[in-house]
Amino acid sequence: MTNTIQATGCCLCGAVQIKVTRLDSRIGVCHCNRCRRWGGGPLMAVDCKEDVIFGGEAFISTYSSSEWAERGFCKQCGTHLFFVLKESKQYHIPVGIFGSDIDLTFDHQIFIDKKPSWYNFAEQTRNMTEAEVIG
Repeated sequence: MTNTIQATGCCLCGAVQIKVTRLDSRIGVCHCNRCRRWGGGPLMAVDCKEDVIFGGEAFISTYSSSEWAERGFCKQCGTHLFFVLKESKQYHIPVGIFGSDIDLTFDHQIFIDKKPSWYNFAEQTRNMTEAEVIG
């Protein structure tokens, strides 16, 4: 990772705290059906690798959303906390958890072929289809 920073954040109610030591400063957006169903729109997240420390773990619940990934949320307030790849333990955390005082760049979009026609982003990004992401 070429451009990483440290960041902290929490869920809406504050029961779960998150600290990352290698947050990628590039925001990615996922347009897959599961992400859109999970959050009501595309998932805007940052890659935090496996270097994530959680406080308030008793308030975290997970859901196995596919064979290769699971999603975490706060049991108390419902905040979406992470999307994690099961094999690599690579965490993707919704960017809003970290607030607005960190310097981030909207860089890429995945599952672009699954994006509905009723929204678009103005930024010029690298766009990848489902086939490009899954291989």
